[in-house]
Amino acid sequence: MTASPGTVTPRIGARVLLLDPADRVLLIHALDPADPAHHWWELPGGGLDEGEDLHDAARRELAEETGIILPALGRKLWVRESRFRYQGRDHHRIEHVFLGHTPGTAPQAALQPTDNEKAGLIERRWWPADELRQCRDKLLPAELPALLDDLLDDRFSPTPLTLAG
Repeated sequence: MTASPGTVTPRIGARVLLLDPADRVLLIHALDPADPAHHWWELPGGGLDEGEDLHDAARRELAEETGIILPALGRKLWVRESRFRYQGRDHHRIEHVFLGHTPGTAPQAALQPTDNEKAGLIERRWWPADELRQCRDKLLPAELPALLDDLLDDRFSPTPLTLAG
């Protein structure tokens, strides 16, 4: 099947909902360099490299963006499909989100941000669930506070969720 004009082929990605020993979640505050007023908080992660599987991509992206190295990931929590505009172009993503736990918050390796990440990075922050519920900035996904609450309270679905947006 040939894509019609204006159709964007989805890029597959992997992200990590990373929790520290205090059950704080690590988020990255980013912006669109072409529209600096558009900013958001998101889980660390990104697109798969050719031949890479989802787990390897999630762990690689986490290490590159945060310096935190995980030997393994927990279960898949959700798959999120989104369409958005970034740097003047339309994008379509399908991202798989895995649970991760780290014994400490200090980076274990040098960060390796891409030029795009350098241009769009504002900050990294560990968020307690109660503060995340109070966040008025854009969160990706928007329902992240409720998802985190369900996870921490052992109410999370045993099978991966499907999210849109």
